[in-house]
Amino acid sequence: MEFIASNFAPIMFVGLIFFLLLGFPVAFSLGACGLLFAFIGVEMGVFSSSIIAWLPQRLIGILANDTLLAVPFFTLMGLVMERSGMAEDLIETIGQVFGSIRGGLALAVVFVGAMLAATTGVVAASVISMGLISLPIMLRYGYDRKLASGVIAASGTLAQIVPPSLVLILMADQLGRSVGEMYKGAMIPAMMLIGCYIIWIALLAIFRPNSVPALPPEARIYREDNGNAGYTSLVVLMTLSAIVSVFLASHMVDIHSWIEGREVTSVAMDEKIVTAMCGGVFVAFLIASVNRLLGLKLLSRLAERVTFVLIPPLLLIFLVLGTIFLGIATPTEGGAMGAMAAIVMGFLRKRLNMTLFKQALASSTRLTSFVMFILIGATTFSMVFQAADGPIWVEHLLTSLPGGEVGFLIFVNILVFFLAFFLDYFELSFIIVPLLGPVAHAMGIDLIWFGVILAMNMQTSFMHPPFGFALFFLRSVAPDKPYVDRVTRQTIAPVTTMQIYKGAIPFLCIQLVMVGSLIAFPTLVTGSLDAPIDVDMDAVGAQMLDSLGGHSGYGNDNPFGQAYGAGDGGDASNGSDPFAAPGDGYGSDDPAQALQESLSQ
Repeated sequence: MEFIASNFAPIMFVGLIFFLLLGFPVAFSLGACGLLFAFIGVEMGVFSSSIIAWLPQRLIGILANDTLLAVPFFTLMGLVMERSGMAEDLIETIGQVFGSIRGGLALAVVFVGAMLAATTGVVAASVISMGLISLPIMLRYGYDRKLASGVIAASGTLAQIVPPSLVLILMADQLGRSVGEMYKGAMIPAMMLIGCYIIWIALLAIFRPNSVPALPPEARIYREDNGNAGYTSLVVLMTLSAIVSVFLASHMVDIHSWIEGREVTSVAMDEKIVTAMCGGVFVAFLIASVNRLLGLKLLSRLAERVTFVLIPPLLLIFLVLGTIFLGIATPTEGGAMGAMAAIVMGFLRKRLNMTLFKQALASSTRLTSFVMFILIGATTFSMVFQAADGPIWVEHLLTSLPGGEVGFLIFVNILVFFLAFFLDYFELSFIIVPLLGPVAHAMGIDLIWFGVILAMNMQTSFMHPPFGFALFFLRSVAPDKPYVDRVTRQTIAPVTTMQIYKGAIPFLCIQLVMVGSLIAFPTLVTGSLDAPIDVDMDAVGAQMLDSLGGHSGYGNDNPFGQAYGAGDGGDASNGSDPFAAPGDGYGSDDPAQALQESLSQ
């Protein structure tokens, strides 16, 4: 019994693994393990019975957490956008833009995956939508099956690292950091990951062109009457938009000075980027709208299609992320605005009806309930684990690793990588991160950097053969039997499960390289964060004392006569407090001295 009491924390952790191996849902396994070991610990005297009384207060704190409100809002926004046909329009349009080059369809899938990630944040919706729409097209025109499967699965998982990612929200909540700062820290790594996907496809187009053929001319539907592809007007429109964006960014200081009526010397880089991009996109949308309303025919069909399909989701991204980055709205408020904008956009486009809207609400409710139950179970477990000094055991275990900070990060990422075979990012966020966060903080590791590294690593949980959820989602919509293509009338061979697994491996390696890059170059994350503000509380206190010490009480300007602090105890006749007894706090000759005495006490 003494051995169990002295090793209660590691035994409890092993017990959790046993509960999980039994096959029970993770939320209930966490809660059951926590409650069981709570009763055992109380009976053995490991901790006080008051641990059970703390549980309701902890659960109420979870339900009152405003940060977690962003989860249902962003989920609803994504599901509404997915059900309103945005994914189909994006894939078709961007596929037409890049279809004339080798690998164009694969590039279109990456770009659409990035845009869906920034608007939906739901991996299942992204993978299934692109699997249903783009996979048949890629198979129709001779794309390698492994590449087609891998690029769809990898692009769908971008929803885990591209803001507004749900995993970043949960990571910020568990690490006690701002969601907005977590979004800023993840932006550059997310863009780099997208760039790596594009580079890989470009290399395949150069060295293995037969695996990524271009669309044949008859498949390019947005052509002019004279057969022109219409790229010229699209390039001109994009150039005008870029010029407006650069102009706004370079004159942001002047614009602020004119609006505020005073000289402004600097503007934050986040505000410059968001405002400039919003201005450029708005100008492009305005030109396209005027062209359509007046029938000017200045733009080609392709340019018009690209403008009206791409700009609404881009504006939604700027509305959500822009307000968060600029500090105008909290992530919860940004998610609420995004959800409302997605609903309005869907009904205005006549692509969303009440049936689809109810389905989106039901799916959002299920996912939110799933998250809350896991969080409740994880809180129950962590509360008992902390009472048994579990964090101290974990800290001693991890701080003794060789290599210091780098050794700790490498070990943690290897651990998370293998745990991601069996647990998804929700479970990892609620079970592992609360144990690792305090150790990282004690070692002086920036928690935003740490959270982005873990989020990038957890993204691999969707790509692991044979357990990756994105691979399961793609398997559910990929053809498993030969079928006749509706356009070419040719028989298309099925996509095997092994082809899906093999296609995911190159992109999984790219993600692991990105994890290593983030460990080696922390400025990729921390360089985009706001500089921390250090406040010297001793200097503030000294300044307060100096300001108080320069006057007698309220000063000679006190209209009610002499100050409360006048005299040596005070009475009604000398203007001091009539209710003060001689020698009490009110009767001090110097209020600064009185404040100093009270602080010292």
